[in-house]
Amino acid sequence: MNTLRHVAIVGRPNVGKSRLFNRLSNSNIAIVHDEPGVTRDVNSVVVDDKFILLDTGGIGLTIKSNSQDLNFAVDEQIDFAIQAADIILFLVDGRNGLTALDEIIAEKLRNYGKTSFLVINKIDYPKLEEETDDFSRLGLGAGLMISAEHSRGIEDLRSHIYRLIGPISDQNINKEDQRIKLCFLGRPNVGKSSICNSLIKSKRLIVDEKPGTTRDAVEIDFDYLKNGESTWLFTLIDTAGLRKKKKINSSVEYFSTVRSHHAIERSSVVFLVLDAKTGVTKQDKLLAGKILEFGRSIAIIVNKWDFALESFERNPIPGYEDEAEFRKEFTVSLLKELFFLPDSPVIYVSAKTGYALENILESASLLNETSLRQLSTPQINRLISKLVLRKSPPMIKGRRFKVYYALQTGKQPHRIRLYCNQIARLDDSYRRYLESNFTSEFKLQGCPIKIELVGKETRGK
Repeated sequence: MNTLRHVAIVGRPNVGKSRLFNRLSNSNIAIVHDEPGVTRDVNSVVVDDKFILLDTGGIGLTIKSNSQDLNFAVDEQIDFAIQAADIILFLVDGRNGLTALDEIIAEKLRNYGKTSFLVINKIDYPKLEEETDDFSRLGLGAGLMISAEHSRGIEDLRSHIYRLIGPISDQNINKEDQRIKLCFLGRPNVGKSSICNSLIKSKRLIVDEKPGTTRDAVEIDFDYLKNGESTWLFTLIDTAGLRKKKKINSSVEYFSTVRSHHAIERSSVVFLVLDAKTGVTKQDKLLAGKILEFGRSIAIIVNKWDFALESFERNPIPGYEDEAEFRKEFTVSLLKELFFLPDSPVIYVSAKTGYALENILESASLLNETSLRQLSTPQINRLISKLVLRKSPPMIKGRRFKVYYALQTGKQPHRIRLYCNQIARLDDSYRRYLESNFTSEFKLQGCPIKIELVGKETRGK
């Protein structure tokens, strides 16, 4: 698995950063508005499985209706995005021309020493290109002329980004490359750091009852001797507890959230840690969705299970014969809340007592192996045929979705490409039907399936 490079869009307020972000990512993630300062956070999205695109607030932003602390936090976020990025797209406004703030930003970028590329926006028609000579004073070359609003020059910019990134090639495999990277993700105070400490049998990670102690993503290499026979190589990534977005009330917490997202991207397997006392919350569902968005294998850890064990030792919970029956019912309820996961395994542990912690590493090894599995093309096509015969796709505008050929195009996550009649004829419910059956048929539990469609109209182009 290769680590994707980061590309950040920076510039003064209202030059069109968010609109360009949406164009390059083919999404509407970033809010677009004519009022300067609408974007205050750093949005991020994986583009074409080749790079992570970052959208930032305007440098030099002043919001009169907000406190000085907010302005400072926005500037801090931009600095963080620049530091995290491998490539900077410096966006300027071709209509308004060069400004003093543009020159200040250019100097700032030179000080960082990052690969920076000038992009001149709002060039809606060729005649405007004649009025952009002043931007050469920035010392970043002639730049590329685009119009994010009208998609002019976007494909040229995308091609240039690919050239700057260079080919994504597999590196020579060594011992460190063989390590399985495990990320522990969850709400504050569910016991992520305690689990890591128990696994590595040390106090290297800070553990505190106060929520939010962990501020950064910490990586620790860890070798596990399996039954005295073979050694499994892991890297444990402990992350800050992720809060609801509206509760992120400081730049430090904001950075923790961004770094946690980067930790997911670096990982092979992500464990969503839940608190046995509270069960599944709305925030847990959002975190699970984020893990799937990054295409990472996912297992669920229910921590603090010692409370359930101790409860049955003292006095069984009414309505249940024993802890095993209660656990089974708890699992059914939990998976019902997280129905969108790919039949992920559920692991019950106690970081406090050390109960069943070895199951985490067993699960991690199995999930990593499963995520790297190569699926047979004939088996994929036979399964597609069987699924279509079992349940026909719904009629859409008088015709049904039809698959001509299918094959696997990627791992971590498993990507299945379907050559079909028309992309628009596959509705979401039938897509889920295909994905869930791929998971069960090929025993890919915990590993997401990404279906890619190539229709006749796409092939024609």
